[in-house]
Amino acid sequence: MTRKSFLASHLLAITVIGCVVGGHASAHEKKPDEAGFTIKGENQGAVRADGHAPIGVMGDHMHHEGEWMLSYRYMSMVMRDNLDGDSKIDAATIATTVPNRFFGAPGQPPTLRVVPTDMRMEMHMFGMMYAPTDWLTLMGMANYVVKDMDHITFAGGAGTAVLGVFNVKTQGFGDTRVSGLVRLFDGGAHHLHLNLGVSLPTGSVTEQARILAPNGATPTLRVPYAMQLGTGTVDLLPGLTYTGRSDPVGWGAQITSAIHPYRNSEGYAWGDKYRADVWGSYQWASWISTSLRLGAQTEGRIRGIDPQIAVPNQTADPDNYGGEQVDLSLGLNLAGQGGDLRNLRIALEATAPVYQNLNGPQMQTDLIFTLGVQYAW
Repeated sequence: MTRKSFLASHLLAITVIGCVVGGHASAHEKKPDEAGFTIKGENQGAVRADGHAPIGVMGDHMHHEGEWMLSYRYMSMVMRDNLDGDSKIDAATIATTVPNRFFGAPGQPPTLRVVPTDMRMEMHMFGMMYAPTDWLTLMGMANYVVKDMDHITFAGGAGTAVLGVFNVKTQGFGDTRVSGLVRLFDGGAHHLHLNLGVSLPTGSVTEQARILAPNGATPTLRVPYAMQLGTGTVDLLPGLTYTGRSDPVGWGAQITSAIHPYRNSEGYAWGDKYRADVWGSYQWASWISTSLRLGAQTEGRIRGIDPQIAVPNQTADPDNYGGEQVDLSLGLNLAGQGGDLRNLRIALEATAPVYQNLNGPQMQTDLIFTLGVQYAW
């Protein structure tokens, strides 16, 4: 089975699971609600813990006319070790066998002599939602990004002797997202809406840092693509979201994409990304629910190249980006039920890949943790 057919089978499976779950539950509906936020019937007015999707899903719900919501999300991602395709590859093997695309230029060795060993990324996301009408909800999100990557440098142009290690860190505001959620169907227990958004290039693509070169020099250079703070382009963010519920069970499915139609001022564009998620939740009480989410994504290689990014490091090669991934997430949602805590939601989710096939060598994702706080009125 090819990499493309493998991912396509997972995307199809996710879509089928969402349809089967939704169809099965619809035959056992109990107390549907209008907006997916408050319980009707004998507990009318109580805020639902499962009124939103897992916190790792963006643009999952809409609001009624005049409603607002503020949100904060903290996301931490840890990446360790390297994959070439779906196979692990160690630093010494990369340094002695993987060709350096810049070989032939002055000072460039024949293989990749600088190898990343682990990376940590933190993102602080600040969001706002407002519904001018029942059929349209507007959403904006700004984020502050911190990226931290450790490297090992091998001495000279050959061999496995280690010259030393160094760290590169970049931080600042990333790209800004603005979206409109357009209601297509609201049948009480079932909801369907379009996600129509753009990403604005407010994040820097010219960050620099000091590195340790194989010859022992420590120049300050433009950091590779993975360490930049934005894409440098206006990106399109179309998607489609479905949610449903039959108490105490909820479910949903979402297809999203990030399309980069042109190259930025530095001469490159990130590869287009397509993702599908399906999730289910169980509400144990009106104030607490848990969730399970399955996701799959495919991302293309970077198109073009920044001529100022040219070091013997895998992250400097645009071909070593993108690939396929399938991941599994566990989540918890808590919702305040009255007083000052009413309409306050706290949620967390942990995500771990179950399959990765990367355009490598490339660092593999180990764990993603997301914590969110949301307040609506």
